[in-house]
Amino acid sequence: MVSRAPAAVRQYGAAFRALILFTLVLGLAYPLVLTGVSQVAFARQANGSVLDGGSSLLGQSFTDADGNPLRQWFQPRPSAGGYDPSATGASNLGPNSPDQAKLVAERRAAVAEFDGVEEADVAPDALTASGSGLDPHISPEYARQQVRRVAEARGLPVDEVRALVAAHTQGRILGFLGEDRVNVVELNIALQDLSEGR
Repeated sequence: MVSRAPAAVRQYGAAFRALILFTLVLGLAYPLVLTGVSQVAFARQANGSVLDGGSSLLGQSFTDADGNPLRQWFQPRPSAGGYDPSATGASNLGPNSPDQAKLVAERRAAVAEFDGVEEADVAPDALTASGSGLDPHISPEYARQQVRRVAEARGLPVDEVRALVAAHTQGRILGFLGEDRVNVVELNIALQDLSEGR
């Protein structure tokens, strides 16, 4: 009877060598190459897009201690998690949910009153929360809706605040992906700089 031990040892040896090779290639070389490329090509994003007091990739609420929105700031879209990074996620309410319909109606009335517009003119993204609950972007429509309120609250000319929104409107990614958007965190930092420079 022929012993099969040498064949089994060879198979284990081949498997062990493959494990070492793939660990070095996929566990060490590949991550190092991607880290190097990202640091060269996308340094700001690779390092968290850090801004003074946060990141431009994470939305923030601009509210008082009681959670009421502040008139002098552009407001982000609603967040199911209250812009708490540890509570990220959506409400999971579907479009046919009575709770969602009630929530949208309440938000429409509150936003219309807050921004001084007709309920029919409230931008859709002012009514629904983002999927992550941390989205820093709003539509240019929603940003323009807030211009007059922000300008009045800060004593700034409406045209200057409108130009600030236009300057912070980002186009579609690669020219065709997604929609035009405005990063509220970056816009509010620029707004603060504009106010302080007067």
